[in-house]
Amino acid sequence: MNWNDYSDDERDYGGCPFVGDIPRRAARNTNFRTALWTGSYLQMTLMHLPPHGEIGEEMHGDTDQLLRVEQGCGMVKMGAYRGQLDTQYRVRLGDVIFVPAGTWHNVINIGRMPLKISSVYAPPNHQKGTVHRTKKDAELAEY
Repeated sequence: MNWNDYSDDERDYGGCPFVGDIPRRAARNTNFRTALWTGSYLQMTLMHLPPHGEIGEEMHGDTDQLLRVEQGCGMVKMGAYRGQLDTQYRVRLGDVIFVPAGTWHNVINIGRMPLKISSVYAPPNHQKGTVHRTKKDAELAEY
């Protein structure tokens, strides 16, 4: 079992111990979403938002989320209701965002370079091994 990962493959290492360079992996990720590690109670994904791209308004009813900016800058909007995201924050490299379950939120790339994010869900929010190459792929997978 290899606990140290320095490859750039897209496999989900969940279920096994894992040590890796998350900022480097996030910087190299070109997919909208890639599940890096999915366990029974926790999941980490890597996200790539192109300039002016966004995650889109979403809410996870029973999942807390932690997002960390690994590269670029963005705007985070949050609120209690869809379409009423009345709290917003600018975020940049190293900033973290805690999103409690049941909170509507969106992350928007406001910079000129890709916004790279690592995202931790507890419990997992996506199927093990999820790779969405584009936002459209992610939207289609929701239906």
